Amino acid sequence: MHIRSTRTLLLAFASAGALLALPMVASAQTAPTPEEEAAALEEIVVTGTRTVGRSRLDTIAPVDVIQAETLTRNGTGTELAAALANTAPSLSFPRPAITDGSDHVRPATLRGLAPDQTLVLINGQRGHIGALVNVNGALGRGSTAFDLNTIPSVTLGTVEVLRDGASAQYGADAIAGVINLRLRQADSGGGLTLNYGMFDTEYDTGRGKHSESDGEQTSLAGWIGLPLFGDGFLTLSGEAQRREPTNRSDYAAPAAVNGGNATTVLGRFGDPYTEAYTGYFNAGKPLSAGWEAYAFGGYQDRYSESAATARAFNNANNVPAIYPNGFLPIIAASITDYNIYGGVKGPALGFDWDISAGYGRNEIDYEVLNSLNASYGAASQREFKAGGLGYGQLTIDIDAVKQVEVNLYEPLNVALGVSYRREDFSVNAGEPASYNKGPVAAGGSGSQGFPGFAPANEVDVDRYNVGAYIDLEGKFSEQFSFGLAGRYEDYSDFGDQFTGKMSARYDFSPSFALRGAISTGFKSPALQQQFFSYVATNLITTVVGGVPVTTLSQNGSYRVDDPIAIALGSKPLEPETSTNYSGGAVFRHEGFELTVDAYRIDVKDRIIYSETLGVARPSQLAATTSATLALLAPFGVTGARFFLNGVNNTTSGIDVVARYKTVQDFGRFDFTLAGNFNNTEVTRVPPLPSNLAIPVSPNYLFDRSNILSFEQGTPEQKIVASVDWSLGGFGATARLTSYDSILVANNNVTLDYETGDANLLDLEGRYAFPMGVALAVGVNNATDAYPRFTPTTINGATGSVGFPSFSPFGFNGRFFYGRLSYSF
Repeated sequence: MHIRSTRTLLLAFASAGALLALPMVASAQTAPTPEEEAAALEEIVVTGTRTVGRSRLDTIAPVDVIQAETLTRNGTGTELAAALANTAPSLSFPRPAITDGSDHVRPATLRGLAPDQTLVLINGQRGHIGALVNVNGALGRGSTAFDLNTIPSVTLGTVEVLRDGASAQYGADAIAGVINLRLRQADSGGGLTLNYGMFDTEYDTGRGKHSESDGEQTSLAGWIGLPLFGDGFLTLSGEAQRREPTNRSDYAAPAAVNGGNATTVLGRFGDPYTEAYTGYFNAGKPLSAGWEAYAFGGYQDRYSESAATARAFNNANNVPAIYPNGFLPIIAASITDYNIYGGVKGPALGFDWDISAGYGRNEIDYEVLNSLNASYGAASQREFKAGGLGYGQLTIDIDAVKQVEVNLYEPLNVALGVSYRREDFSVNAGEPASYNKGPVAAGGSGSQGFPGFAPANEVDVDRYNVGAYIDLEGKFSEQFSFGLAGRYEDYSDFGDQFTGKMSARYDFSPSFALRGAISTGFKSPALQQQFFSYVATNLITTVVGGVPVTTLSQNGSYRVDDPIAIALGSKPLEPETSTNYSGGAVFRHEGFELTVDAYRIDVKDRIIYSETLGVARPSQLAATTSATLALLAPFGVTGARFFLNGVNNTTSGIDVVARYKTVQDFGRFDFTLAGNFNNTEVTRVPPLPSNLAIPVSPNYLFDRSNILSFEQGTPEQKIVASVDWSLGGFGATARLTSYDSILVANNNVTLDYETGDANLLDLEGRYAFPMGVALAVGVNNATDAYPRFTPTTINGATGSVGFPSFSPFGFNGRFFYGRLSYSF
């Protein structure tokens, strides 16, 4: 009764604060002038163009500009990736659980493509990807990506999202587009914000109803601007954050519970426990003769704990003497991420130069807690150091821009540059007990939940590439703008690649314009994809006699040059390539603006993570599986997978963004309605390797569930409608986000299910007191919406997986929060 009363009061408090704030001061202060409103619309961008002074609505390619203030209005403790996904419909950020490393480093996607097909910049400089390669069942399986959650919202001034192919302008990986994280820049002022929130929710799973109050989140974030040697600036920012775990597991089947209870939760399916400390700086200092020195960088130390699948008391790999009631393995990750950039820019020899260098690194060290190595029996330890991953990136860039008179309407803007990039990747082994096979023959080897990396998995490799580009922008007439870009890159491992881009825009009037572009792009095979290897105990679901059976199987991921992978047809990886087509319209009149942009992206030779070959699948002939096992037998392996090229897909869609700002006697309103309508079709899958003399079965290397995850793993329709209101010290935000259903596919069609359509309502009310103090209260997902629960027919006896990890809005339910801030 107390919990239910608390829930009612919290909902009433947050909803009232958000909705009733509007009429409280209908005549408090004078509203902003029309001139101030017009200036706010003309946001200058630097992404997608190297011409100085282009506004967001004047660019040839579509660019979203998201202000830091908007990011903070997405709920306390919100991850940056989640805040961006709440704002930009073309971004999707699912929250996978029970997916090993992907629980700790959760990837975001742009326009339904892979997480590593979007390039992330920091202040216009290439950011480093994470050390993790996603190898389990999460969206983005097989990809490597930049970890957006290493940078807190407090350190940002704006975020620019370029929704267009841009490899010719920025280099590899910009197939879907570019996200440019622009750090806060100030020489005075500052702020401090205390956030607190928690989930309070009711939900149904396959075996019954649940009620939870969990996931408590607390963060303290601040920034300060300081003068640097008189006319320079130094902006410091930081955040300390703690997030308690959430759990949305189903009840376990009585047969999996010691004592047979039907309302016991054995698993933990939800957000991990997270504790993170982050600091950033951004500095600039004018020098002589128009030159300026700059530097920026940051450091994050993050610790998180997620759960693996629960082991029942009668599991074959449990040791009852240690865990008489079964156990829940915990995977802990210590993540260190840092970067440092510096350079000088200024005029010389008729050009404006920018000469810079940067280094970034990401490291992940794993521990396994509350576990055991069953092959040691009752003598097994319960905690294991499981090894780790590391990735580093060094960049050196020289860029130059010049206005050249070539008898066009305006001087031609000529940008050119050269770059050098060195990357390294390493895998470190865990302690022997985390991967060894002990003396008990019947017990599974390695630490349960996450076997450690073995010495055979250790690598320490590097590569480098050099590149050069030219980027031209000009005007044939006052109305007709154009752009041409070309880039050449040469890699030390796989060779060279050239990309190009042509774009144009025609302004029929100050209010209406058409724009379009054609470009080619590429994504280089990551070192992680080429050199990652790992032997694990995986849960494999197969159908025997029409009944799904989940078993534990020892199998491995092998490097593309490993004899085991070569025996199954592995070849050296080649870059993915793409051709992008886009066309759109821009309309604006006074406070109203509308952009509509259609696109088509054809991707060839996409790098994928193969099926586990040698394990029975519904689509495979029994003779095919037997023949594969015969190939693996000489190596002592029962299942193998590796990275390979081979999938072609076409992604097409439309982005629509409408915005209207108006000032009335009763306040200032900012209405936004934005939608992404997206469709992906896989047009080719890799055939059976020609060197394998085995019976042919369909989708041998890439099966039905993975094909459909590409095609239907992200929403084909996402619409965000929001309104911001302010008057005097009062303000409120209401946002409604609509997602269409996503298919959760299995290799056996009878096990498919969908997440269902969903509509999420977010509300926030705020008041700014005198002397810089402000208070906000709000609720995210006020209606407590959930995706459809995981059916018990595929959830297994422990009920660990309560909801689909592919859900684009997660599965935590209603979240209440408060925010207290002080600015000076």
